[in-house]
Amino acid sequence: MRIPNPSVLAFVMAGGKGSRLHPLTLERGKPAVPFGSKYRIIDFVLSNLVNSGYLAIYVLVQYKAQSLIDHLRRSWNIGGIDEHFIAAVPPQQREGEFWFKGTADAVHQNRNLVTDHDPDIVLVFGADHVYRMDVRQMVAFHLDRGADATISALPVPVGEAGGFGILAVDEESRVVGFDEKPARPQPIPGDPARALASMGNYVFRAEVLMEALAGDAARTGAHDFGHTVIPALLSEKRKLFAYDFLRNEVPGVKPGEEHGYWRDVGTIQAYWDAQMDLLGACPRFDLSNPQWPIRTGPYPGPGSQMVAAEVRDSLIGEGVCIKDARVRRSIIGRGVVLEEGVEVADSIVMDHTAVGGGARVERAIVDRFNRIPPGAQVSAAGISRLPGAHLDPSGIVVLPRGFTWGV
Repeated sequence: MRIPNPSVLAFVMAGGKGSRLHPLTLERGKPAVPFGSKYRIIDFVLSNLVNSGYLAIYVLVQYKAQSLIDHLRRSWNIGGIDEHFIAAVPPQQREGEFWFKGTADAVHQNRNLVTDHDPDIVLVFGADHVYRMDVRQMVAFHLDRGADATISALPVPVGEAGGFGILAVDEESRVVGFDEKPARPQPIPGDPARALASMGNYVFRAEVLMEALAGDAARTGAHDFGHTVIPALLSEKRKLFAYDFLRNEVPGVKPGEEHGYWRDVGTIQAYWDAQMDLLGACPRFDLSNPQWPIRTGPYPGPGSQMVAAEVRDSLIGEGVCIKDARVRRSIIGRGVVLEEGVEVADSIVMDHTAVGGGARVERAIVDRFNRIPPGAQVSAAGISRLPGAHLDPSGIVVLPRGFTWGV
């Protein structure tokens, strides 16, 4: 029987190292990496939950978490009502002197938070993806089917499905199998060209989740929702369903946007590509949507100042000062200063970076608080003169946070 007004508690899994985003994750976890001039990656999942009306959220943090904790404190203070909060939860070591041993173990170690709130529904969502989603629609799908657990899934071409965890379903979307990176992905019934890739977002009946976590904790080895909990629930013949993300309708999405836009920005190339998707007259993913805003903290400084500039197809953050520079197809963060004669092309320049006169930045990612000297060349061609910089296999140059030039 469907619960008319279910109480919902959300866990956001924000403890990943993000090692493939090195060196952007040298001093912060992946969810805290800046994105789109003013945001952090975690702002997307938090915005989806808050816009959906789910305001009881625990963010489970772990590796190099201070940057993320500071961001949550500054940008996501929704306190004032006991049932409304976004709270960072580091490892409490309740089970012993060790950190979280996987996503399932992270929730298991904090199962007291579930019992304290006694919700009907528990959401477990990742913090590493860029997308918009009305989570209420997934919860309604879950309740309508009397599911024990529901997994959000994105249809992908069968030829590309080998890189994902693939859900095999029947004609009613009930999950009948799960394979991690299968050689022969099971296609969607009636759609032989596509398979359902797990997005790593889950809706659970609270009592089912608690039982599953207790059983998982009793087993040796990995403790992860995708690798251990979901296969165990399938073996127990629990009612698991796949929610087709392409059926999700978010208000305010423009006709030119990519339907069902969702990106895992786990590599430098994917991170760069997703930010380029924000640009153009008709962006694949348009941040200008007042009906479903991506939220973050306010900037306390002044507006941007352009003394003289040629800016094409770019996002410019608050507090930027462009003295006489050219910017093309780039993302410029808050408080950036571009001196006379600077050229920035196909690049991401993050907050509070100063670029000296005549410098050129091309196909690069410049992390926060950098100082680029006059005449410098930040590009693959100039990498030999950038000791300490990182050249990604994609050809993108990355300057770490607070990069000290020439050291």
